[in-house]
Amino acid sequence: VVGVPAADSADAGFARDMAVHHQQAVEMSYIVRDRTADEDIRRLAYDIAQTQANQRGMLLGWLDLWELPKISPDGYMAWMPGGHGGHSSKDGALMPGMATAAELGRLGELEDDQAEILYLQLMIDHHLSGVDMARACVSQCEVDTERKLAQGMVEGQQAEITLMTDMLKERGSAPR
Repeated sequence: VVGVPAADSADAGFARDMAVHHQQAVEMSYIVRDRTADEDIRRLAYDIAQTQANQRGMLLGWLDLWELPKISPDGYMAWMPGGHGGHSSKDGALMPGMATAAELGRLGELEDDQAEILYLQLMIDHHLSGVDMARACVSQCEVDTERKLAQGMVEGQQAEITLMTDMLKERGSAPR
């Protein structure tokens, strides 16, 4: 098919990796929604979950349309320069910025302010890496629609990072 990216292209790699990355953001957002009564946090978590679930559907839909695998045989971030611009992920995290199983477990145990602070810190880390990945797509991806989606992710997630940093300050905390 003409215009279909290769399985090892930046377009396919970004679609696969960002779909995985977004899935965890959706999961964390649903966890915190159930751990706090704070309406601002619940609204933010809902917005992040809805936006990222929608974008994830688009990314997976493109992979279906392109008839490409949803999992890369080369592992995560292989499409990015240096595997991920020289970033390394923490123990147990699939990709940079993603929470570990232990962090997700802890988020599920905390309540109210403690849950809010951990969620905001984890989501800022998550968004910073997501912005790096989206910027790499903006510069490397060849499918115009995908580049536009990635640019929208950069702008949206940067705005949310600013909002979440302010929410942490209101709670007497800061990004990690």
